[in-house]
Formats: sequence, C-alpha cells, structure tokens
Amino acid sequence: MDFNAIASQFAERKPGHALPQFLYNAPEMLAFDMAAIYATSWLFVGYEAEVRAPGDTLSFMIGHWPILVVRGRDGELRAFHNSCRHRGSVLCGVGASNQPRLTCPYHRWTYDLNGKLLAAGRMPDDFDKGAHALVPVHLETVAGVIFICLDDSPPSFEGLRAGLAPMLAPHRLTHAKLAYQSTLVEYANWKLVMENARECYHCATGHPELALSFPVNSVIFSKDTNESQSFYDRMESLGLPSRLVEEDWWQAMRFPLNPGAVAMTMDGQFNVKTLMVDANGGDVGSLRWALEPHHFAHSTSEFTFSFSAMPVSPTETHVYSKWLVHEDAVEGVDYDVDVLADLWTRTNLQDKELAENNQSGVNSPGYRPGPYSPTGEPLVMRFIDWYCAKAEAYLARQGHA
Repeated sequence: MDFNAIASQFAERKPGHALPQFLYNAPEMLAFDMAAIYATSWLFVGYEAEVRAPGDTLSFMIGHWPILVVRGRDGELRAFHNSCRHRGSVLCGVGASNQPRLTCPYHRWTYDLNGKLLAAGRMPDDFDKGAHALVPVHLETVAGVIFICLDDSPPSFEGLRAGLAPMLAPHRLTHAKLAYQSTLVEYANWKLVMENARECYHCATGHPELALSFPVNSVIFSKDTNESQSFYDRMESLGLPSRLVEEDWWQAMRFPLNPGAVAMTMDGQFNVKTLMVDANGGDVGSLRWALEPHHFAHSTSEFTFSFSAMPVSPTETHVYSKWLVHEDAVEGVDYDVDVLADLWTRTNLQDKELAENNQSGVNSPGYRPGPYSPTGEPLVMRFIDWYCAKAEAYLARQGHA
C-alpha cells in the first residue's frame, strides 16, 4: 500500500468539497478504507431480537472478514472472528442459525458457545486446546441493538450509550422481531453510497414515494435550526426524547413527518396493526439514528428500518437492510411483508441507480470535485470531514502525516 500516494490525495482535498477521484476508485483504497476506517470504528451489525435464545448465531461479513455473534448458555452475547483456529475455515455460513456447539465443517474442530475449543481430533497428546479458543471481537449492546469493533483498543462507546439508549428505549426493540431483510449490490464506492444516504438534496425528485411522508426539503438535521421546537416539546412531554444528541461519529434525533402522515409508508398511514410505540396514538414522527462509517436507521411507532453499507471492492458495495416489528405482530394478520418493505425497497433501488450513475461520472477524466450544499448536504459534509480526519489520523500512525 502506497501510504505516501494516499496521503497526498487527502492533502489535495478542498474543505467543503467532494473527494479527489483517487479516493473513490483507486484499487488500493479498498484495503486502506478497511484498515483505517472499518477495522477501527464501532459498527452496527444487527439486533438482539435476531439472537434471542442460547445457541442462536448471527454470521455476516465486514468487507471480506467473516464475523460471528453468538448467544451463550449464560444469556450473554459474544462476538468472534468466524475463523477456525485450525486452518481458518469459516465456522458458520452467512445468516442466522441455532447450534448447541460451533463445529468447523472442514475437520470438525468443535467450540462451545463461549468460544472455547472443546474437541480437536487426531492432535498430539501435548496439544493445548486452551491456547486455541476463537478470537474475540469487542461487542456492545444498546436498547436491543448490537454493535461491534474489530480494533484491539476500540473508541469510547459510552457517549453513544448515554445518548442513544433513552432515545431508543420507547421503541422497545428488545420486544421486536425481524420481519424482513434484504441485500442489495450497488456498483459504486461505499463512500458514494454513504454520501447519497447522508442527504436528501436529491429526494424531492429522486424519491417521490418517500417524499409523501418524509420532509425532504427540511433542514431539521442541522443543529443550528430552530425548526420543529414545538414538536420536540410535545414529544418530550410524552416521554420521548427527541432533540439532537451526537458525537462526531454518531447522531440521533426525532423529527416530524409531513402533515397528515403518521407513518413512513407508501400512503403515510399505518400498515402494521401492532405498534412498537403507543404514545399519541403512534403519531410520533421518526427517530433517525446513524453512525459513521456505514449506517442509518429510522424507528417509527410501527417498525424500525436499518441500512448498512459494506465495501466489497473499490466500486462495489453491499447494502444490508432490516425491518423489525413488534414481536407479537403476526405476519399476514397484523402486517403484510410486501407492504411493509415496499417504501424502503423502492428507495434503496432508486438510490442504487443514483449511486451507480454517480460512480460512472466520478470515473470520468473530466471529474473535478465540486462543492457541497451547506443547506442540502450538511450531513454529507459531516461524514466526509469525519472520514478524512479518521483516515489522516491512521496515516499519521503509520508515519505518513
């Protein structure tokens, strides 16, 4: 990896502007972004509702790195690198399962749910099973949400816990269930995918269905605005914390939907009969919570929708989406999956087209980084400033400031 070449590109970036072309499409940027950004940040990976019982597992990819979350017999959640300590085979394929033990499909090395090696056939008498436990990964939970960090010394998590826990608590995600999930392949750099996800400058024309309920022209996500103060006061009187809380790498706030809309759906009306939040008849707007580098979610009174982006190549990103509803809601009775997923599925597909078109233009020899809109793209500017600061700090640690 040519750290000097990468550092020179960050040095060329103009404040308030998009990134130089190299940082979006150079082959070496995948390895750099994985090492500098994804390997050192807290990442959203799912919900406790997906791993509720002892033996439940959730396996997934962080880029090309397989990770495993397991509910132990003691009820604790743990995360491990999903790599057998024998010759490295993946223990559990991507997805959810329930297993009494973790057994490698290659040579049957077997681990308990705490990661301890129990059995390794045909090894010598002096083989030390205790020295070959699964490699752990830092894991934290907040109000039913699971986060991991691959770094040996992860950033402090306490600010996010203190800020997000009271915001999410009324949505009762510990009493939710996964109703639907999807994976979308986008042929665009992950940063372009996330820049698109961090703004609604394009929403009025790019997302006509979303614009029915979502305030696409609002500037409420800027902490310098006084818009919607009466909404905040009303929500907080109902016990629903709403005002912006944030650090540079995460953010949460509740915002009102468009007049006449009570839900973030195709028609702006409830599509799920069993609500997660009953206050004010469910008319509580949406709680948007997000963290850099890869995630945002909207928690409304009837469901939570989450979005996460994982790099696969310099110009390919996988977008993982999940929809959660109340655990008592019955599919086909209280909700229809196709109706539940319709709005955000359409929005994701529209964003895929926009991001891929953006990537094609960035690849042009005529590409020149342009300025962001201070009112239309404040969260994009926030994301890119965070990304550059994080990358430059990593370069400094490598001796390439």
